[in-house]
Parts: sequence; structure tokens; C-alpha cells
Amino acid sequence: MCTTISESSAVNGAGKGPEGWFPVTQATVGFDHATHSAAEHALLIDFSNYDLGTDARVAVELDLASGRALLRQLEATISAAEATGLRE
Repeated sequence: MCTTISESSAVNGAGKGPEGWFPVTQATVGFDHATHSAAEHALLIDFSNYDLGTDARVAVELDLASGRALLRQLEATISAAEATGLRE
């Protein structure tokens, strides 16, 4: 069953694809059929810049437990980074 769960937002970063590093302008997170992982459904995370074509994309498929662990790691790392007082 397709869930059609998907959220996208503008981001500012960089990703590495088949042609090397490229600027990342969009992040999309969804939950739907997995393409390459063993799970029937997976948390799908794409970092992309479609202005550069479909090769300017990095995709990840995670199970929900791994997604929760990643979320905790992101929150902890962002908090620690903010506590340093250093600017981006």
C-alpha cells in the first residue's frame, strides 16, 4: 500500500553524487515502499538539487528505528554545536 507520506523543505548544504560534490537545495523525507532496503516500507530521505538534474541527488532508506536514532543524533549534535557559540 502506498502511503504518500512526504514532506519537503529548502535546505542549504552539499552532497556527493556520481559526479562529485554539488550544492543541496532541497530535503525530502517520506515513508513509503522501499526500493533497495529489505523492508517493505521505509523512511526515505533525499537530499537534492533538481536544478542540476536527477544525478544531483543523494537518497537513503532507513527502517523507523534507525530514523528515530538518527533524529536523536541530529538533535544532540545540533544542541552541542549551538552550545559552542561558534557560528556556521
